[in-house]
Amino acid sequence: MRRFWLAALCAAVVASCGGGGSGSSGANVNGGAASASGAPACDGSCASASTFLSNSDVETVIARAVAEAQARGVKATIAVVDRVGNVLAVFRMSGALENVTMQTSVAVSALSGGLENIEVIPATMAAIAKAVTGAYLSSEGNAFSTRTASQIIQSHFNPGELLTPGGPLFGVQFSQLPCSDLSARFTPAEADVGPKRSPLGLAGDPGGFPLYRSGTPVGGVGVVVDSVYGIDRNILDIDSDTDEAVAFAAAGPLAAPEDRRADRITADGKTLRFSDIRSEDLRSRVDSPPAFASLLGASGQLVAVPGYNDALVRAGTAFGQARSGIRADSQDYAGLDAFVLVDAAGQERYRPRSGTDGVAALTAAEVRAILSSALRVANRSRAQIRRPLDTPARVSISVVDSQGEILGLVRTRDAPVFGIDVSVQKARGAAFFSSRTAAERLNALPPAVYLDRVLVRLREESPAQYVATMRVFLGLPNALADGATAFSARALGNLARPNYPDGVDGNPFGPLSRAPGQWSPLNTGLQMDLVYNAVIQHVAFVRGLTVDTPRNCSGVSGFDRGFAASGVVRGLANGIQIFPGAVPIYRGDQLVAAIGVSGDGVDQDDMVAFLGVARSGLSGSVPQNAPINRRSDQLVPSGARLRYVSCPQAPFLDSNEQEPCSGL
Repeated sequence: MRRFWLAALCAAVVASCGGGGSGSSGANVNGGAASASGAPACDGSCASASTFLSNSDVETVIARAVAEAQARGVKATIAVVDRVGNVLAVFRMSGALENVTMQTSVAVSALSGGLENIEVIPATMAAIAKAVTGAYLSSEGNAFSTRTASQIIQSHFNPGELLTPGGPLFGVQFSQLPCSDLSARFTPAEADVGPKRSPLGLAGDPGGFPLYRSGTPVGGVGVVVDSVYGIDRNILDIDSDTDEAVAFAAAGPLAAPEDRRADRITADGKTLRFSDIRSEDLRSRVDSPPAFASLLGASGQLVAVPGYNDALVRAGTAFGQARSGIRADSQDYAGLDAFVLVDAAGQERYRPRSGTDGVAALTAAEVRAILSSALRVANRSRAQIRRPLDTPARVSISVVDSQGEILGLVRTRDAPVFGIDVSVQKARGAAFFSSRTAAERLNALPPAVYLDRVLVRLREESPAQYVATMRVFLGLPNALADGATAFSARALGNLARPNYPDGVDGNPFGPLSRAPGQWSPLNTGLQMDLVYNAVIQHVAFVRGLTVDTPRNCSGVSGFDRGFAASGVVRGLANGIQIFPGAVPIYRGDQLVAAIGVSGDGVDQDDMVAFLGVARSGLSGSVPQNAPINRRSDQLVPSGARLRYVSCPQAPFLDSNEQEPCSGL
């Protein structure tokens, strides 16, 4: 089996690699003046049953992309998705590259391991990941592109600025993974419901944009022309990126409203990037694209991508309607304008339920109370990265038990879709590392079997190694086995940075990270090692060489063992996340759960999680935040105190309260 798989993949490389470069129904409530681009000035309530991509919309997006590619003399692969990640079409121009190389280093030989320099990634997978990224990171209040994603996932923010911390969404590229147990798949049973998975997680390679109608995102477009799937390492210059130019042309009249684009939004006082391409840079007429039917044949063809789409054009779903997999709540969160996930039959997937971990487990009523409390905090909070200013934070909120089982998941209106999977990753990470069994479970996981560019086995990286590095770094010989420390998502992020403290170049790397010389957005450390084998299995599946990866990212053996399941950890079923927004929950001194939040700013995520628990109003044997003496900020490794949570000052829209987390 191993020889067949390896030979087949090598043959694919030889045959196809080329050169290259670089509590509402969801009704439409537009209101307010039009934006600068003429789109309604939406505040989170514009999505309706009529805002979706039609078949003709999808065809026209592709036609505009093909026209721009032809004007530039290049061959493109184009993917279009709806807002919840359903792949509506994939079109490959005749002669377009079959594969891309995942590469974030200037020198090919500079990095090894992770997904760096793997050459057999189908271009279709990369195009879909770019389209999903544009759709998932955007909302009515913010339009983010894959160029934006590149800026906010690197080891410094901004990239290239030394002595600055990592990007605010450092690590988010390893969310929406193809092995996630939460993400829906392209199967008859799951129909059009989302959120769907992404074949490569979220993308930082320019060439992916959101698509909008009437001020609300309805999907995304992703384009691959050149052979490198990477990041923008230098944001101080203006790039002439062909992938980005073709994708920008593809959006046309469905482009994001100008006043919601990333370059109108700041994070930590720094302006975000949206596109280095402007309308005047285009070489085609986006207002008069060729007829789609005229492109089929000589110009290219629709292609099937296993696990994502048949060789067809499909219409998208309307976000916020039951068919999309996300609809308004009708049972548990009255008056809180809440939205929930549902299956193809319209049944709620994660209604509050009791924990699975013994007599101290959370009850369904307690889960509901904590989620309701977090919703109230979010609805009062000022969003950090959303326009118009002074609109509420839009977030996804998850509660898991100490074993990582999802006990409840709810969203506020118009929260970005990526936060669904991320909120669970954050919660699971906090519960896992705060438990008494983290070391035991890490030791049982199979190693990541890393491959080089020509598919020769490089080495193994065992998750067990991080048990030892954590113990040495923290000075705690029984860390991860005694449950003595409560780790928040912010603390785990501190420990997973290539320098500790975060951003202090030349300092030692964190115990969950790769060393600075080997770290990259595609090779982060434990976060990557946990999911690597499953991602590689999925690449092989899309190539028709093996079965699809299971709905659990952990415990997949390497290619040399046929991707067999080994030591599966339910609490790591969709990987972990390493930026802020989750805290463990205790009943007295006993860990019982964790809450994860993801949406409109990492400090807001921290606050909504922390205050959601603290202000839940529960009585009796109260589930609460971790005892102060257990919190990770009691530790001072390498002379620098670990963080726990960081709540913004004066965060509320209806109050002048300055430090809401103080003393709790």
